[in-house]
Amino acid sequence: MRINRKKLLLAMLDQDMKVGQLVEKSGLSRCTVSAIRSGKTCNLETVQKISKALGVEPEEIIE
Repeated sequence: MRINRKKLLLAMLDQDMKVGQLVEKSGLSRCTVSAIRSGKTCNLETVQKISKALGVEPEEIIE
């Protein structure tokens, strides 16, 4: 599963959230978040953690 980089960035901007804040709220490592922002794939659990941290539905950020 892949998170759309543009949708992720827009969701972060909407929440006025920086990468460090996303790392804290999602409970994921900075390395994982950076990989996702670079276009790497991830599993459903990771998508759910990121979407919850951003306050959006998973469908709103996946490709």
